[in-house]
Amino acid sequence: MEDFKKEFPLTQHYTYLNTASCGLLSRSLVSWRQEHDKNLMEGGSIFRDTHKQHIREIRSGLSRFFSTSEETIALVPNFSTGMNALLDGLAEESKILLLEGDYPSINWPAEFRKFELCYARIDANLEQNIEEAIVEHNPDVFAFSMVQYISGIMMDPNFLNRIKAYHPNLLLIADGTQFLGTTNFSFSESPLDIIGASSYKWLLAGYGNGLFMIKPEVQHRFSLRTIGFNSADAGFGQKDEISFVGRMEPGHLDTLNFGSLGESVTFLEKLGMDKVEEHLKDLIHTAKSEFVKRDLLDEAVVNRETHSTIFNIKGDKELFERFKSEKVICSLRGKGIRVSFHIYNTREDLHKLLEIIDSY
Repeated sequence: MEDFKKEFPLTQHYTYLNTASCGLLSRSLVSWRQEHDKNLMEGGSIFRDTHKQHIREIRSGLSRFFSTSEETIALVPNFSTGMNALLDGLAEESKILLLEGDYPSINWPAEFRKFELCYARIDANLEQNIEEAIVEHNPDVFAFSMVQYISGIMMDPNFLNRIKAYHPNLLLIADGTQFLGTTNFSFSESPLDIIGASSYKWLLAGYGNGLFMIKPEVQHRFSLRTIGFNSADAGFGQKDEISFVGRMEPGHLDTLNFGSLGESVTFLEKLGMDKVEEHLKDLIHTAKSEFVKRDLLDEAVVNRETHSTIFNIKGDKELFERFKSEKVICSLRGKGIRVSFHIYNTREDLHKLLEIIDSY
């Protein structure tokens, strides 16, 4: 993987291990954003009149990047907004399986509605726990994060294929906020029925933009209540002919924010997601090996074959402050310190982290 210090200037001054909290904006994306707003400032509605074509281009780029059709992609300001819109359209008698301690934007929208809920435990035997819960409770929906935001435990994609094969009517809804942008993901080939994400982390697109991908064969299971003039493509006579994706996009879409997503996806596409995935796998493998040597990981993580780009290492606030003083940026999460790796991270970043730990 190439040297990104010029493209991501913060990495020239800090060891940035905090993409799980906030992905970095690239220099080229900021340049594009400045040009966009300059054009809006100078052109007003003349510039804005081109927005429909721009949105079509963004959607087309996303469909290519995620190997899906444009009709499956809904542009949303963030994951939470899209998740709430979907659950408002799901039958109230639905039974939903959740994971204990999963990200609040997955669990809270379900828990604050009248659904019947059941839970599976997150530990080294995550997939077995889920299977047992499915057999015991026979849920209609399983909603979960592809990657756990505190521990970094990642759902086994092969397991998802298996449960979809054995439970074809089980609706699989995933939060991909800590997942999309780390691997070469094909939605059309995935067992997932729905995946959504905010794009400010691994997709490196900043705040105020995200997406949901919803397979056509499950759209009939929702009666979406969201609607607005943009849903009907600004046509008064089209109120009763709104597509499913249109219902997810009731208001006018911001070409700055969604354009940022389009630009970032193009940037990752040019790098090659196979190369991105290979770089991250190598870094993750090395990091896990070093962390295990130092007894820094929870047993639930140590005993799993595959892992994500996020680790929660044993450490207290004093060690966290030591990291900060050495310009290593990470987060206090759960019972430890969360570090996370992306394309702009190198083995040198890992070595600096380990040096501080060893001297602590």
